[in-house]
Amino acid sequence: MRCRKCGTEIADKALICYRCGTAVDEAAAVPPEGRRPRQSPVLAALALLVLALAALFMGHTATGPLPRALTWGVAGLAVVVAAWRVIAARRAGR
Repeated sequence: MRCRKCGTEIADKALICYRCGTAVDEAAAVPPEGRRPRQSPVLAALALLVLALAALFMGHTATGPLPRALTWGVAGLAVVVAAWRVIAARRAGR
């Protein structure tokens, strides 16, 4: 058998050419894609803490029923976003 790149005679069972290093056949397996960089759970916890503190500050400075409902809505949204990220991370196999 001859190397397809340099034409050197190589063994029939060779995987690569000993002269130029070219693979005899195409790769049988494709390497897996690189994983995305893992985001720090500390950063997510810090963001959740900032949202919670903002909600508490809004609750203490606001008056009336609508601002208090808005405070609880923001806090609830923060909890939903945090839970969504945890579930997504578990499904991704991190």
